[in-house]
Amino acid sequence: MVASVIAAREMVEAGHVLPPPYVVKPNNEGSSVGVYIVREGTNAPRLAATMPAMVMVEAYAPGRELTTTVMGDRALCVTDILTDGWYDYDAKYKTGGSRHVLPADIPPEITAACLDFALRAHRALGCRGVSRTDFRWDEAKGLAGLILLETNTQPGMTPTSLVPEQAAYLGISFPDLCAWMVKDASCNR
Repeated sequence: MVASVIAAREMVEAGHVLPPPYVVKPNNEGSSVGVYIVREGTNAPRLAATMPAMVMVEAYAPGRELTTTVMGDRALCVTDILTDGWYDYDAKYKTGGSRHVLPADIPPEITAACLDFALRAHRALGCRGVSRTDFRWDEAKGLAGLILLETNTQPGMTPTSLVPEQAAYLGISFPDLCAWMVKDASCNR
């Protein structure tokens, strides 16, 4: 279990609210906007003026970045996201900012767990249509090192986005994916 708290930005700037390393982020943004990684041996962060009054602070989870798309009642596959640093805004949206390996070259039990957890999160949250669940996996710990970070209920649909890439890998074209999403949304009113 990863330790996390919601804290006032003033508290976060005044001193460490968790032992470093940890991550500070707005709890209402996406695409890694406003994320700070506070490393061991550093001071408490000076947050941008655009940060909300309350922020999420969570222990840093080391390991590989994995993601799984759920389309309706089906988990598609697992992608391993490779970057030179961390999967920040530029790594997500700039061409060449990251490399996606799909299917991820991981043990079958990790693949099965990602697919299962993503589908269960999609259902538990009452999601419809498409969602994408992100994981960190510390391979030295095996299955115990797999941490579900978040489920994205409005995942990106850009040329560098993971949902269209996973769909294409499984033979679902971008126009077919969009048509399915529209049809699914109109049937779920």
